[in-house]
Amino acid sequence: MSVIKSIEDLEKIREQAKDMINLRVDNETKTRVVVGMGTCGIAAGARAVMLAILDELKKRNIDDVIVTETGCIGLCQYEPLVDVIKPDNPKVTYVNMTPEKAREVVVKHIINNQVVDEYVVPNI
Repeated sequence: MSVIKSIEDLEKIREQAKDMINLRVDNETKTRVVVGMGTCGIAAGARAVMLAILDELKKRNIDDVIVTETGCIGLCQYEPLVDVIKPDNPKVTYVNMTPEKAREVVVKHIINNQVVDEYVVPNI
């Protein structure tokens, strides 16, 4: 991933992400993916995780998943964090995510409805 050196670089990334994100958050019939993008999450690699999720969804032509971001949720030691919220199912929180793990979660959990237990937040 390249380093952002200017406002123009950041704007390009924003436009690319806007093209891939469906922001209709109020639609409860769709799966939602929420990436922790607070300072701690970004420092731990959340931006690359979010881009990997968006890329994997786009590559597989999946457009019924809403991907959003949130600030810090208070579990900084587990960042990057990703919540997957499927309709009529409990929220699943994945911890210590990497782009590779995020792609695996897209395939196994979002597409095939199989929670990837080894990446789930420990009982705390």
